[in-house]
Amino acid sequence: MKLATLKNGTRDGKLVVVSRDLTRCTDASFLVPTLQAALDDWHRIAPHLEALAGSLEAGAVPSTRFHEHDAHSPLPRAYQWADGSAYVNHVELVRKARGAAMPESFWTDPLIYQGGSDTFLAPRDPIPLADEAYGADLEAELAVIVDDVSQGAGIDAAREAIRLIMLVNDVSLRGLIPDELAKGFGFYQSKPASAFSPVAATPDELGEAWDGGKVHLPLTVDLNGKPFGRANAGVDMTFDFPRLIVHAAKTRPLAAGTIIGSGTVSNKLDGAPGRPIDQGGAGYSCIAEMRMIETIEGGAPKTPFLRFGDTVRIEMKDRNGHSIFGAIEQVVHKYEA
Repeated sequence: MKLATLKNGTRDGKLVVVSRDLTRCTDASFLVPTLQAALDDWHRIAPHLEALAGSLEAGAVPSTRFHEHDAHSPLPRAYQWADGSAYVNHVELVRKARGAAMPESFWTDPLIYQGGSDTFLAPRDPIPLADEAYGADLEAELAVIVDDVSQGAGIDAAREAIRLIMLVNDVSLRGLIPDELAKGFGFYQSKPASAFSPVAATPDELGEAWDGGKVHLPLTVDLNGKPFGRANAGVDMTFDFPRLIVHAAKTRPLAAGTIIGSGTVSNKLDGAPGRPIDQGGAGYSCIAEMRMIETIEGGAPKTPFLRFGDTVRIEMKDRNGHSIFGAIEQVVHKYEA
């Protein structure tokens, strides 16, 4: 089934079930008011939501047109948002870009940071940027929402805890990252609010594209209406989602509703760094990677980071060309306090 949260003037919105083709939705708030409330009682509530989804597909319940612009992120706020770096190729490239060494352990032990989860942007909300000098960058990713996970959980338990899958734009302020990390205490100012796709889907909605740990489909990224990235999310993913969940739960339990991100989707090409789409490659899911390739080849980056007025679009389609989660589409706006 596919679930979304519609804006209704409250912090947490109203839960709706969305049709598979993303054209219609039906109110689910009579069952449970919000997605977080559903996750808190998933084993009892999920069968009722599934039945409602079946009735929606059959036209047996009242429905309205589903407009992605009316949707908030599926969880407008969450108890925890932990973002991994499952695509180590991406980590290697962005560390090279700022002159940082790449420890060998990064290939064997996942890297995760805990982001701000008290406020997420809606998938069609603007990206509020105070200063272009901050070096705003898109980061196109996938994420899973989990049920309760016990401290020290193993791979099988982690896999069984995955309830929903969605897309992410994890905005980064590249100009602030080096000085912040140099303090030795991690990201904070360099990681503003993220946005998630209009719809979160249960794993079965992806069919054979979901293997229990990875999504084997291209992630479409367009920048100002032009193709920028088509990296396959199932390729070059060093750590799958169960492995990321195990890492996150090593020393503490994860509460239902915790979001675990994949990190920026990144593909290599014949064992070497990826290539732009117009050069036969899969492109990139962030600007920093493209700038690194430009630096390797020409000594300096040419592609600017996001500027006011730029438009970012992130989407994933199934093998028949149908959108699975809806699209994140955001325009960079000048933020005025």
